[in-house]
Amino acid sequence: MTEIIIAGFGGQGVLVMGQLLANAGMLEGKEVSWYPSYGPEQRGGTCNCSVVISAGEIGSPIVSEPDAVIVMNRPSLDRFEPAVKPGGILVYNTTLVDRAPERSDITAIGIPATAVADELGNSRIANMVALGAFLKASPVVSPESISRSLERVLSQRHHHLIPLNMQALERGRAYQ
Repeated sequence: MTEIIIAGFGGQGVLVMGQLLANAGMLEGKEVSWYPSYGPEQRGGTCNCSVVISAGEIGSPIVSEPDAVIVMNRPSLDRFEPAVKPGGILVYNTTLVDRAPERSDITAIGIPATAVADELGNSRIANMVALGAFLKASPVVSPESISRSLERVLSQRHHHLIPLNMQALERGRAYQ
């Protein structure tokens, strides 16, 4: 079982990352849960989601000690770094996080997700860059399943962005 928390500001694609992981897990025949948490703000407020992917039944969607955390901003790093299990993974967006993680008992992966997304021509795909880095470190689902999940998660009007999203995912996977 892999328990993941993804966090950042609203509008950074945090919930989409969680949905993609959960959908990809379902496509691979795994048990999944996706549990979003956000304030009344849609853009600019903080939000996070918990994803559990397992070969067996999942007892609860609540994640308090995740195996992995993906953070897109500094407030999320401050909040969730202490929660990562010893030996776990922390992926953080160095473009918006101005400090390195302090813990030495986890694998910290810094990636300039927003800067890479800007290089690709669309800052809104920074989430896919970060997701790619995470999937390189923890291949809990395949990139092919993420690709198929994009068709399910993204609205039809955004399907033309699927190739760009996959390019961002691959850039994140290759960054390390």
